[in-house]
Amino acid sequence: MAGESELLFIDEAQRIPDIGITIKLAVDQIDGLQVIATGSSAFELNASLAEPLTGRKFEFHLLPLSFAELVRENGLMEEKRLIEHRLVYGSYPEIVTSPGQEQELIRLLAESYLYKDLLTLEQVKKPVLLEKILRAVALQIGSEVSMHEIAQLVGAGSQTVERYIDLLEKAFVLFRLPALSRNVRNEIKKGKKIYFYDNGIRNAVIGNFMPLSSRTDAGALWENYLISERQKFLNNRLICTKCYFWRTTQQQEIDYIEERDQKIYAYEFKWNPEKGRRKFPKTFLKNYENVTTAVITPDNMEEFLL
Repeated sequence: MAGESELLFIDEAQRIPDIGITIKLAVDQIDGLQVIATGSSAFELNASLAEPLTGRKFEFHLLPLSFAELVRENGLMEEKRLIEHRLVYGSYPEIVTSPGQEQELIRLLAESYLYKDLLTLEQVKKPVLLEKILRAVALQIGSEVSMHEIAQLVGAGSQTVERYIDLLEKAFVLFRLPALSRNVRNEIKKGKKIYFYDNGIRNAVIGNFMPLSSRTDAGALWENYLISERQKFLNNRLICTKCYFWRTTQQQEIDYIEERDQKIYAYEFKWNPEKGRRKFPKTFLKNYENVTTAVITPDNMEEFLL
């Protein structure tokens, strides 16, 4: 009985009718009761709890297992050894704990997570369109995304594409990274990049589980992995920071930027540190103050993610 306990745990709470009002009444009537409500559909759970529990709840986003959590379990050396595996199959708990079954499980997870849950929402009326939008975005990770171009590619209106991507973001499938624009005349001002919270889901969307040595998108996978893992790091430690990328019309760019406490932290990501440029654009360094820079590779990734 809830009245005899201090803590009540409700899993898949979004499936219970009027769960928000029920929790509110229980907490109001039972002194000292705390309720933990979890659900596999963040969008539905939030919709069920938002209004009845306004000002009465704390929200925690349970993202896929983080690099830091896996290091605590497996050790740093072992987790770095598995990094190529993580870039292909991701870090959902069932994938991590079921070696040898990754492809089958991540496909099933993607179908359930992306389609079954999202398609139960009234806002998603065209499942084929959702798949097309997801695939278009998945093929553009690491690049700026234009809603107009995606709309033309999938044969839909820009507002429809924007609405579907917004739903995917609220469901914690995707997240957007805006462009930093403040001081330089030729900066990209309204650009956005879109990343997946989990590499395995991204690869399931495009149906590619080939090893990195056989792929042309290894750099993009590395970028998606690092930025998504950094979001987990910030989320799990409740660190408030603004996140961006930076680019000019002359194609000068910086992969990832954080701004907090009036300081700027700029990062470049290199899967193969022996290839490509390692210098930061002089235009950026000249026009922004209090800048700290770093190049993140598999050799020093723990400095960024721990």
